[in-house]
Amino acid sequence: MHRHRFAAVLAQRDLRWFAAGYAASKLGSAMAPIATAFAALSVGGAQALGWLMAARILPVVVFLLLGGVLADRLGSRRVMIAADVLRCAGQAAFGALLLAGHPALVTLLIIATAVGIGEGAFTPSLPALIPQIAGRERLTEANALLSVLASSAQITGPVLGGLLAGVTNPAAVLLADAASYAVSVVVLLKLSGLRPTGTAHGSLLRDLRDGWTQFASRSWLWVPILQFCLFNALVWAPYLVLGPLVAQTRLGGPSAWGFVMAANGIGAVCGGMFVANRRPRRPLLVATAMTFGYAAPVAALASPLPLACVCVGAFIAGLGGSIDQALVAATIQRLIPVEILGRVSAWETLGAFALGPLALAAAGPIGSAVGVTHVLAFSAVWQLVSVALTLLVPSIRGIRSEGDHAGQAVNQGSAMVGRGS
Repeated sequence: MHRHRFAAVLAQRDLRWFAAGYAASKLGSAMAPIATAFAALSVGGAQALGWLMAARILPVVVFLLLGGVLADRLGSRRVMIAADVLRCAGQAAFGALLLAGHPALVTLLIIATAVGIGEGAFTPSLPALIPQIAGRERLTEANALLSVLASSAQITGPVLGGLLAGVTNPAAVLLADAASYAVSVVVLLKLSGLRPTGTAHGSLLRDLRDGWTQFASRSWLWVPILQFCLFNALVWAPYLVLGPLVAQTRLGGPSAWGFVMAANGIGAVCGGMFVANRRPRRPLLVATAMTFGYAAPVAALASPLPLACVCVGAFIAGLGGSIDQALVAATIQRLIPVEILGRVSAWETLGAFALGPLALAAAGPIGSAVGVTHVLAFSAVWQLVSVALTLLVPSIRGIRSEGDHAGQAVNQGSAMVGRGS
């Protein structure tokens, strides 16, 4: 049974092709940060690396909403092809400049901005594409498969990127990443039978407002996004920033944190495998409950527990997070009309990560002022309390997998309201 968990969904030609291109692209993207970091350090040290990361992240946030509008107007595949062409060209230019010598920092910043624009356009287009290539009856399996592929890339990509950069140079890793985007473009061009154009025809502001109305009118959508936004700020940002510090001081150093990250990725792969072909009667209730697991690694870091316990906690978080993401994505794709899915996904992603950059910058100073253990302990308690409160929302408990209940949820959107991942 487990061996054939994705057999039915992979039997569909378009999804099979897309999964191959998605896997290649995710692997390249997981390899690239190591090369980018070492390249930036060679150009201008830690300050250059900070500027380069900011130049990559800010355009993603800025272009999310525009990407959602374009996906609904032009069709998600067209936007994704253009985004991958831009990212391919950017990473190829980055690699070529490194091969040619020491490039100017301003040039690298321009390239990083272009790659970030591509990522911002691609992100909201992906959820709008999945229902078209998977069919609404296979949404959970399709999203679980993509989660497994992405998580596997996060485990293997940094290792491959580090080895390739060490054997050759960082430029080779960036060129490999560019090639992975080229593979994705070819695969997207091979998809057939998709809707050629979208249906959003108003002004940009009207289209954005329509997307916001659809997003805000569903409590099963915006309440968990609010909770996830605070999760990123109060739980995940301290975990990512203060976790390595704990690893350095009492768990064994960078290698220990590598084990923790690997455990998280393995848990995510297992979660994706587990949730495939499973359709819980109340998918959002199950999905939300799974996020209790995010408290486990944070609590383990806040306590004197050994590395093995932290890794177990990270595994639990990855497992629950992967199940949550697959079920939520499938529910959104099933209940939101495909004509507005790009814009709704854009608002969803923007809301979820709005406080992330600020929280990442603030986690270190707050940890120094209050104490790392106190911050991490608060994060664990906050996660438990916030998930429990989210589970009290009637619409989250009320969304069912059956078609009659799903249709009722859509038709009563103004009263019941929705969710994202």
